Amino acid sequence: MRYAPILLPLAGLASAFVIPDTELFSHLVPEQSQQRPTPAAPLEQHFSIEHSADKVVAWWDSLLEHLPSRESLLYAAGDAIDFVSQGIENGKQTLSHALDDELQLFSAETEGEDDSEADRPRHGHKPHRSNETIYEIIKKSKYTTKFAKLIEDFPHVVELLKCTDSGNLTLFVPTDKAFERIPDHGKDKKPPKEVVEALLKYHVGIGFYPAGRILHTHTIPTAYKESWLGGHHQRLRARVGLGGVRINFFSKVVGANWFAKNGVIHAVDHLLVPPPMVGRIISLFPQQFSTLLLAFEKTDFTNYIHKVPMAGGTVFAPSNRAFARLGPRANAFLFNTETGIKYLKAILKYHIVANQTLYSDAFYGPEHRENAPASDEEDDMVAEGGSHYHIDLPTLLDGKNVAVDVARWGGWYRVKINGYIPVTVQDLPARNGVIQVVGRVLIPPHKHGKVDGDSVVDGEIEVEELKERLKGYVEADDEEDIGEL
Repeated sequence: MRYAPILLPLAGLASAFVIPDTELFSHLVPEQSQQRPTPAAPLEQHFSIEHSADKVVAWWDSLLEHLPSRESLLYAAGDAIDFVSQGIENGKQTLSHALDDELQLFSAETEGEDDSEADRPRHGHKPHRSNETIYEIIKKSKYTTKFAKLIEDFPHVVELLKCTDSGNLTLFVPTDKAFERIPDHGKDKKPPKEVVEALLKYHVGIGFYPAGRILHTHTIPTAYKESWLGGHHQRLRARVGLGGVRINFFSKVVGANWFAKNGVIHAVDHLLVPPPMVGRIISLFPQQFSTLLLAFEKTDFTNYIHKVPMAGGTVFAPSNRAFARLGPRANAFLFNTETGIKYLKAILKYHIVANQTLYSDAFYGPEHRENAPASDEEDDMVAEGGSHYHIDLPTLLDGKNVAVDVARWGGWYRVKINGYIPVTVQDLPARNGVIQVVGRVLIPPHKHGKVDGDSVVDGEIEVEELKERLKGYVEADDEEDIGEL
């Protein structure tokens, strides 16, 4: 299949940022396809993992080798991503106003309709539904011609957006201007077709998420099923702030609530790319995670984690400030002594949960789990009104649990670990799990104790106390086998 030059970014820290390095992009829009779409099939068929994992991994790896420095990455200021002080939240009313400012139809070009004020969806009113499918609407719109043309070579995606008998969808469609934002270089790096299909499916949310629901939502499952997540739906991160609605930190919703026969469409100003591995994401931000990266190096943790069977996971990532809070004596012991390295490795194990992926509003884990925030069937946790969920997650430290409490009031989410440690940046999606940035280093209670007020480490900790808390863990065998951080 030949491709005409329309840009597609297929690399970088796609879970959170758009990387403007021109060598990382390919021009990929198919020429006029003579291939006819396949007959309609059940919706679930379009979610299957059809791509070659090896091809996709090789593609990511080849591009990530050329990543630019952290300083050249574009931050989303409107989303207030501050790894040190994030947590200052705006009132719900402010968020609502910010959202309303973004409620603009990106197209009203279906026959017999216009974009008059009378036809615009109103917050709190029953939306006007078009008789056309999502595919038909974006195909006709002059603002989404490039994305519509791109999907022509992917019959499964076309049928997915045409399907009307298996539930509603939410499409985050890049406008033509989104493609124009990408530098006109890197034409020699054509990605595998499997990568392009994964990217397209990552723009399709499973379920009905109009603007009002996004106000109460932190993550959205997509049609892209990820083998590294145990075959679960990879998720998009959604936040509402003073700058409007942001998807995966950077891509801004520039038009919302175009209702189709089979769902709703929102327009975004950057393409959304499935995220890389947890370890890759962390390594791109040494200014925030250099101490954690040093801990990985000192303990040879990469070699260890590659032997752990993992299909999804939750990583509680301490920032540099979190390590600094332990105090100079504890850090000197952990990083500069042979004995301390063993304790450091035990601490790192306590920050990782294998095979259970906990987002602030969704949970991928055992099918039958009491007090779990959500089941595999539901995907999403109810966010209406006030609610609280508690879940204990077994870590790599001999299965020692971390206690997670998620409290929510409407669109507000607050996550605390072991009763008091805040998650300062929530829900960084990764290919093989999710990253939750924590404001303190997690120190387990005494081996035969439980988390309570006496076990709290809220500031500096003495070396002897640290050793006492971890006594019995450092002697544990490190026998484990296939994973990647």
